[in-house]
Amino acid sequence: MPFRLQSSYSPGGDQPEAIEKITRSLLADNRHQTLLGVTGSGKTFTVANVIEHLDRPALVLSHNKTLAAQLYSEFKQFFPHNAVEYFVSYFDYYQPEAYIPRSDTYIEKDSAINDEIERLRLSTVSSLLTRRDVIVVASVSCIYGLGSPDDFMEMLISLRRGQQISRDAVLQKFVAMLYERNDYDFSRGKFRVRGDVVELHQAQQDDTALRIEFFGDEIERLSLVDPLTGKTREQLESITVFPAKQFVTPAEKMKPAIAAIRAELEERVAFFEKENKLIEAQRIRMRTEFDLEMMQEMGFCAGIENYSRHLSGRPAGSRPFTLMDFLPEDTLTVIDESHATVPQFGGMYAGDRSRKTVLVNYGFRLPSALDNRPLIFREFMEMTGQILYVSATPGPFEFRNSKAGNVSYLPNSETDGKEPLPLLPPPAGAAFDCETPGAPLVVEQIIRPTGLLDPVIKIRPLQGQIDETIALCRERTEKGERVLVTTLTKRTAEDLTDYLCDVGLKVRYLHSDVDTIERVEILRDLRAGRFDILVGINLLREGLDLPEVSLVCILDADKEGYLRSQTSLIQTAGRAARHSEGTVYLFADILTKSIRALLEISEYRRNKQLAYNEKHGITPQSVVRAVQESLHMIVKGREVEQSILREEEGEFDAGELLRELRQEMAEAAAALEYERAALLRDQIRELEGGKSSGNSAARTSFSYAKKTPSPKGKKRKAF
Repeated sequence: MPFRLQSSYSPGGDQPEAIEKITRSLLADNRHQTLLGVTGSGKTFTVANVIEHLDRPALVLSHNKTLAAQLYSEFKQFFPHNAVEYFVSYFDYYQPEAYIPRSDTYIEKDSAINDEIERLRLSTVSSLLTRRDVIVVASVSCIYGLGSPDDFMEMLISLRRGQQISRDAVLQKFVAMLYERNDYDFSRGKFRVRGDVVELHQAQQDDTALRIEFFGDEIERLSLVDPLTGKTREQLESITVFPAKQFVTPAEKMKPAIAAIRAELEERVAFFEKENKLIEAQRIRMRTEFDLEMMQEMGFCAGIENYSRHLSGRPAGSRPFTLMDFLPEDTLTVIDESHATVPQFGGMYAGDRSRKTVLVNYGFRLPSALDNRPLIFREFMEMTGQILYVSATPGPFEFRNSKAGNVSYLPNSETDGKEPLPLLPPPAGAAFDCETPGAPLVVEQIIRPTGLLDPVIKIRPLQGQIDETIALCRERTEKGERVLVTTLTKRTAEDLTDYLCDVGLKVRYLHSDVDTIERVEILRDLRAGRFDILVGINLLREGLDLPEVSLVCILDADKEGYLRSQTSLIQTAGRAARHSEGTVYLFADILTKSIRALLEISEYRRNKQLAYNEKHGITPQSVVRAVQESLHMIVKGREVEQSILREEEGEFDAGELLRELRQEMAEAAAALEYERAALLRDQIRELEGGKSSGNSAARTSFSYAKKTPSPKGKKRKAF
């Protein structure tokens, strides 16, 4: 279906002009355009409007998982009827395989996969293969190796009611798609068999399972069921089942792949023996033979991604398949916080290559492992179509490409800025009058619809910065406002958090060692008031939407460097730009070049907003936005069964009630009805406490449940 933007507010401030200019530029076939939007000006809403006008798939790139999760949540609200997907690294913890020759230390690969994020990644691939109204919010993970789209399509199976196919043939296909049979622990990625009934818990689904009922060699019935209770939710005429893993290889490709790996092994062993590196020769033979045996017997082995070039049949030196290969050709690429995202994407290849070269040279991996890599930046640019850079502080790369029109320039580190990339085909369709192709396009979005000004900047001396920070925090928290404090190191952030806790403040820290889901939960808890102060380093910068934050304290602001550069200071200061009392304190003894730039830019933006406010009679108002539910709740709220509480002959089933209350709470959260969700949560807690005292106590404590309407407007019965 077409993209349909839903929002309770309409574009304001600089947004209407920015939306029109960017849309015109894109429809005029310009490949590069930049949105220079200040914090709090509604850049995400502007991008959402552009996507709706273009009505094309979009890839939204972010440089960190925390911001990606926030963008995912916002786009889910803007486009509730379209497919908004989340694609980031599924590792909560990842230690890459490495070898340190100096100390003869081999570090084995170690990782912890987040099942929920893995499911979201599979859901992303499934959506891209089955529909066009897709917005993918992704991190740098999108340029790392993924299975071949052709192999993925070849491995899926389509089932329909009345289809002539044997049960055993379906089971064999499920096994080939890397699903596991388990008749007792029925969870995601597994199937179970009971006579002529086969139940499959699809890899990209969480709260529904597929039931296939056979009559001989004919599919008699297809149903979606609750995986816990087995209750039927929906009858189906047909369904497409996708593989359980992102890396799948058809059986006919496995045999030639194993032969190619073995041939490369013999060649590598001969090379090491010729160089008299007998230890390396023995090492590579033992490791590779073990992997080959596992692939032959199990169809899989640890580190199978290192053989991806052979498994996919790619020539040596070719780029890997990535998420970019699953995207339609006319996909709009939106690079959010481009000043940080572009350099990150450009730096991935060199580090990966350096680590794997050592492994290859010392016999831990075959040379083909070097082809399991992220995309080179040139390859990434060649695979993208039209690009919209979004940032409050765009870099030289964005400005140069936007002003170059249809010619793409790479960073100086790769081509000295002299060699342009070839043009990609222009998009189809036009709804706006087109501007001149190739015209420079950098759109400023400085005026905020709320009338809010850039925060006031104040400078304080370094001496006594901790004591003054404590005093400032107490002043703000007494008024129910939130505070961000930035330090220079993780150790300092943790120590300062402990110190502030000791003086009676409610505080937590946030840095890169905190796992993905917990980062989102910490930001939710800050907004919800479960604590008042958040201490961080570099994550408290780009894109974080925290309207309750009125104070930002930047410690050691005069320590010029990456964390205290002009870009960093502007981005960090912007976290207080969504509050009418926003203030930023810089603790510094020296007025550095970066601090001066921050003061000048802030004054320019404040004056422009003030003039606009006076002209239109606007009084600045703090941003008010509901605290968003957790990533878990947003995902589980996709397909929630509508239900009414049951009462049978005066008997009360507490377990059934708890299940249905949780479903209704998830549905309320998905519909952004947070007050009703909170009430349901409190009722669940009371019911769980009442279960131990008997059903009569539970009935008594729930006598007021009838006051909360169900999603269909029906009333709950009193117990």
